[in-house]
Amino acid sequence: MQKVYPLHMTSSDAGTRADRLASEIGDAILAGQFKPGERLDEQRLAETYEVSRTPVREALRRLASSGLIELRPRRGAVVTEITPESLNSLFVAMAEIEATCARLAAISMSPIERRRLGALHEEMGECATKGARAAYTEANHRFHTMLYAGAHNPVLEEFALQLRRRLEHFRRAQFRAPRRLVQSHAEHEDVVRAILAGDAPRAHSAMLHHVTLVEIALEKVTSALPKTKRARR
Repeated sequence: MQKVYPLHMTSSDAGTRADRLASEIGDAILAGQFKPGERLDEQRLAETYEVSRTPVREALRRLASSGLIELRPRRGAVVTEITPESLNSLFVAMAEIEATCARLAAISMSPIERRRLGALHEEMGECATKGARAAYTEANHRFHTMLYAGAHNPVLEEFALQLRRRLEHFRRAQFRAPRRLVQSHAEHEDVVRAILAGDAPRAHSAMLHHVTLVEIALEKVTSALPKTKRARR
């Protein structure tokens, strides 16, 4: 296994520590530092990331819900092999669900919701210009979940959130691609303009296009990984 640099935790609550740890381990999996089929030992992870085993267990549960690992009887946590076909299926589903959310948001968002969406979009523009990847990534999560809520359909919102959790690590990895922050914000611009104008068909089309480009950006990132870091059987 490639060396993973320690995650320096603060004294924040256990849930936040587990979330941050899950992000670190998830990124390591996508970078090929953990191989498909490899068992993730709790004690070893705790030593590597300089934390106790409690947040490690919770982080592994979060990763299992995303599909990056499996929790198997008597074997514990095992890295899942993600095939291009399965990943493509997830992105196709995500694109359709998010496009529907955008279409309904264009129809259903209240004036104050639209103002908040516009303000967040402006904030993200500043992050993109500065190259502030961490801040943009966090704001991007808020942007998309704002659209789920703006659809005003609790069933659809729940489906969107569940699928987003499955793809969260992959969607975050896209921002390692050159100029991806600026490109992502430009794609959001088309979505936001359509929603603020109440143009439901255009909002649907713009979001479909955006999620398709997210998948393409992810492919560029993963294809650029050094061969020595790629998972092997």
